[in-house]
Amino acid sequence: MNYISNTPGDIEEMLKVIGVKSIDDLFADIPASVGLNKKTALPAPLTEIEAGDLLTEIAGRNCVLKSFIGAGVYSHYIPAVVDHLASRSEFYTAYTPYQPEVSQGTLTAIFEFQTLICRLTGMDITNASMYDGATSLAEAVFMAVRSGNRNAVIVSDTVHPHYRQVLDTYSRAGGIEVRTLKSKNGAVTAGDIDMLMDDAVSAVVVQNPNFLGCCEDLVEIADAAHSGKAYLITVVTEPMSLGILKSPGEQGADIVCGEGQSFGNPAGFGGPLLGILAAKDSFLRKMPGRLVGKTTDADGTEAYVLTLQTREQHIRRDRATSNICTNQGLCALRSVIYMTFLGNTLRELADLNHRLASYLKRRLVEMGFTPVFERPFFNEFVLSFDDVERVRSALRNDCYQFGVPLGRYYPEHENSLLLCATEMNSPADIDRLVSVIEQTL
Repeated sequence: MNYISNTPGDIEEMLKVIGVKSIDDLFADIPASVGLNKKTALPAPLTEIEAGDLLTEIAGRNCVLKSFIGAGVYSHYIPAVVDHLASRSEFYTAYTPYQPEVSQGTLTAIFEFQTLICRLTGMDITNASMYDGATSLAEAVFMAVRSGNRNAVIVSDTVHPHYRQVLDTYSRAGGIEVRTLKSKNGAVTAGDIDMLMDDAVSAVVVQNPNFLGCCEDLVEIADAAHSGKAYLITVVTEPMSLGILKSPGEQGADIVCGEGQSFGNPAGFGGPLLGILAAKDSFLRKMPGRLVGKTTDADGTEAYVLTLQTREQHIRRDRATSNICTNQGLCALRSVIYMTFLGNTLRELADLNHRLASYLKRRLVEMGFTPVFERPFFNEFVLSFDDVERVRSALRNDCYQFGVPLGRYYPEHENSLLLCATEMNSPADIDRLVSVIEQTL
């Protein structure tokens, strides 16, 4: 936003129109006890050149962190074309596309988003994005409960802890019983699912790759869920993994939900994020949010419209299918541009992620750090350290963000770190990290 200065005359005229005598009168409703009641100690004014020099000097004190953190939000390279196209004013200022005759560009982009997500997940339908991965899981569970007419779900403890917290909040309000499935050696087993299964269970929820970085056996889990007449909901927080792993649909999932931030959206200190919700076509009438359909107009020209949305969530309140009534349109647009730009090279990029993570793990294990789980992984894994906080603190001083301590989520892994490597961590970066560890520890 541009700064537009106001002359004393401008200010006087505006105050007169408003009907107050001074600018201070505009803040009369704020209690004096919370006011500063003194002038701030601002430095003397600077020229534009001086201000630029000062800001450059301040910026020079910054430490540009090299991150080895994932845990649901991932640092991936964003090609310049994503920012360039997504920043066009017709996208940035686009209104909610209820009027298709003036929203064909936005609707086309959303339709392409749906198409690409369906191809990646192996599902038949997807909506026009959710708020984030956590609310996407909650909506997936609600959709399964509505479809199965059962009020209990089995949720693996290797699903992202923040997602499970959001689900617990939704479930308490929705009268849904959440049964926690305890993992063993970093993953869940069909036998453990069978022990929790009964006629009240509508769905089994697992994450793949899970929060501990391990790949689950979705085929085995799907068979266990389906034998109990329950749906399998697969959570995906790192969609880059779909470049080399079999799609959840191929492995028996009925609903896929999760996070799409990895595709063209920056980590951004944890947001904004981009929820994904896809399912088999039997869920078409139960799916919340927006869906875009492709048709032809009266002249036979290709056209796009919002479809299968009665807008009931806008008017039915507590009896609505969902309270989701919008989507992350700009984030979804960025993901469309990103996926279209990458095309089939997504597989190569996913393979690079895996190779870099494998290299990081191998170098750290060679130094004596212990792997906690011996299971296949994508770009995240868990290692055990004698003093987690000492390691992280020492590396932070050298501008490294090193892993997520698992003790805050899993007390049994108090001395473990969840580590991640993406294409943003080159072999040279990893070698420098190892060198810093050797010098500081």
